[in-house]
Amino acid sequence: MAQGNVCVTGASGFLASWLIKRLLLSGYHVVGTVRDPGNDTKVAHLWNLQGAKERLRLVKAELTEDGSFDNAIMGCEGVFHMASLVLGQPTRDMLKPAVDGTLNVLRSCKKNPSLKRVVLTSSTSAVRVRPNLDPNTPLDESSWSSAELCEKLNGWYSLSKTLAEKAAWDFCNENQINLVTVLPGFVVGPSLPPTLCSTASDILGLLQGETERFESHGRMGYVHINDVALCHILVYECEEAQGRYLCSSTVVDNDELVSILSARYSTLPIPKRFEQHERPYYEFNTTKIKSLGLTFKSIQEMFDDCVTSLVAQGHLFLT
Repeated sequence: MAQGNVCVTGASGFLASWLIKRLLLSGYHVVGTVRDPGNDTKVAHLWNLQGAKERLRLVKAELTEDGSFDNAIMGCEGVFHMASLVLGQPTRDMLKPAVDGTLNVLRSCKKNPSLKRVVLTSSTSAVRVRPNLDPNTPLDESSWSSAELCEKLNGWYSLSKTLAEKAAWDFCNENQINLVTVLPGFVVGPSLPPTLCSTASDILGLLQGETERFESHGRMGYVHINDVALCHILVYECEEAQGRYLCSSTVVDNDELVSILSARYSTLPIPKRFEQHERPYYEFNTTKIKSLGLTFKSIQEMFDDCVTSLVAQGHLFLT
């Protein structure tokens, strides 16, 4: 697919901002949707991106407002749906808005005769919450999280991602929309927005000695934000790309993670250990995205870039 007009929903977010950066560098014309295009605090970093003044347009859209994405999506050949409602602590209340917001965007896509492909950002959370995981068989794209287990564990974020992605596949199959989904792990790397998102805030807390927010992570796949952005562009441009794509570099337990970080940043008060919880062992099989040519940065590289960004933005101080 040649560079043309594409839409990125939730444009001011942590990952969407980085995707827009990569799209602009690749020569695309980008329409970004935000809740308030006039809010400089939220969007100024986007206008500072190379190529933004020539090839970026910001349009108001609300996930909860039916048809509000029509204007942004009409005429675009590709749509990257990344927007999600921010509701604070995950609860059951996030399930319906997650599904309804996704379908709202896809209904606008259906109206657009120029559309070639939709790339939806899902999550490895839609894959890994399963009973009786086999530690000898890495999870791949055929795996789906169990709704029943998500409910039992109060895993509302995982369930919201699972239900929203399944709803997207049902809608796109029914309406013959070319859909590809990307399932990133825990995204780490430089933050373009000045205000930290929840994932970046969790990392900052860990580097400052907090354990509370990471306690629930257990075993987790981690991935560099640049790799996730490149993955989205790769599956959009590669005509033979189809289905779901896991996007995760390294899977580690909390204790393994803090061991790596403590050795690397010895002056920071990084916790030495976490409370022991029974966590199932799993790995991810990322052969599918690697077969398209993506190579992942190491966990050391992603945290080095993250720390450099946190220091540069004044969130973290190294002695």
